[in-house]
Parts: sequence; structure tokens; C-alpha cells
Amino acid sequence: MNTQVENLTITRTRVIEFVLLLGIATAAPLLHNQFVTGPIVNATLLVAVALLGMRDAILIGLIPCSIALAIGLLPPMLAPMIPFIIVGNAILVVTFGYLRQRNYWLGLVSGSILKFAFLFGTSSIVISLLFNQNLASSVAVMMSWPQLVTALAGGMIAYGVLRGLRKL
Repeated sequence: MNTQVENLTITRTRVIEFVLLLGIATAAPLLHNQFVTGPIVNATLLVAVALLGMRDAILIGLIPCSIALAIGLLPPMLAPMIPFIIVGNAILVVTFGYLRQRNYWLGLVSGSILKFAFLFGTSSIVISLLFNQNLASSVAVMMSWPQLVTALAGGMIAYGVLRGLRKL
């Protein structure tokens, strides 16, 4: 069957997988720690790519940063970064989605680096426009190297999950 048609088919299993993954991604920010929340959200996005496809994974990636802002994990001053975080998640999903068929690790590392580079670059610009330099540098740390670390850690978790589900 055509892959595009399969991805558009709505089955009970796909709905359950989507709701479960969305629930995990939505609940993760409640843990209030970037180094716990980040890997869980990134793993959820990568598992979603493998199980549901890029479109649904991008949809799942819309929610966690809004929850993180609402519960205080993401400081209110970073609210202007939410659209960029969403795009960063989409960059991870799309890059991983295209490259994982060739090599899982190539997709993970490439997607993680591109997400990190995008968030680091945009946050440097956005934050410097909105805040004084002392505050900007301390706030920008959240959008720098931790993004790379949490994306790679999430990829390792996703690898274990997908191996367990026999989807690799």
C-alpha cells in the first residue's frame, strides 16, 4: 500500500499511540527539570516519528513548551522563544524523519545539532533584543548546550523504546 495513504489512515492503534505520546510529552514538563523533561520530550518526538510519521510528531511537538511556560519550567521572560522552540522541535522531527531510514544515529545526531544550532542562534538574537546583556546571557544558557544534550539523550531513550517495540 502507498506509504502516504498508510500515514493518513486512522486506526484505533494510531489514535491510542498518538494520545499516549501526546500525554507523555504534555506531562513531561510537570517534572520541572530541563535535564529530565528535555530527554523525555525529545524521545517522545522521535518515537512519534517512527510510529506515526513526521506530521503527527510535529503536532505532538507543539504542546510541551507551552506547558513548560505555564508551570514555570520555562521562565516567563522566555515566552517569546516558544515559536522558535516549536520550530526547533520540528527541525529535529523532520531531519530525523528523513535520515533515520538511512541510519538512525545519523538522523539523531544531525537533527540534534540542527535543533541546537537553530535554538542557540535564534535565542541569542531574540534574547539580546529583549533583555539587558547580563540577564540575556544567563537566560540564553537554557537554549544553548542543554538543547543538544537533551536531544541526544532523548534519542538514546527513543532507540531503546523502538528496539523494544521492534520498530528498528
